[in-house]
Amino acid sequence: MPKQLPILEFSRSDHFKMVRAITEVFGPRFVPDSVVAYADETDDTPARFNAALLAELGVDVSTQDKMPDVVLHSPERNWLLLVESVTNHGLVNRKRRAELAKTFAGSTATLIFVTAFPSRVVMAEFPGKIAWETVVWAAAEPAHLIHYNGSRLFGPYSKP
Repeated sequence: MPKQLPILEFSRSDHFKMVRAITEVFGPRFVPDSVVAYADETDDTPARFNAALLAELGVDVSTQDKMPDVVLHSPERNWLLLVESVTNHGLVNRKRRAELAKTFAGSTATLIFVTAFPSRVVMAEFPGKIAWETVVWAAAEPAHLIHYNGSRLFGPYSKP
């Protein structure tokens, strides 16, 4: 089983660029042991996912239409980072957080919800819509995270 899923090279859409930034910059910087379990790279191609890994973690892979843009797994911490890019479906608001929690309810890994923006300029359009107990990352400033989660700096909360 490959450690990483290959990322497509032919698409240059904004969404592709964000998925690539999430998998190649965000993941290695903040969760260095993470592997890509799922990546929805373009609207034109089917998503790539490691069905065996997700099934092993208790995730029902038949609900692909409910998946976030990227799922990263940290085997060391047993975390699943569910990352939404605003270039595709939008951010992790209260409704989307609840949907993701339901989709991943069977997971044996602990969930972390992340919204990825291309920049803080784009993020500025959504400040009141971002769900609490989530993390925000801007690709233009890759060394920083914004925490919408009160008592935790970076890490999971118990299931809602």
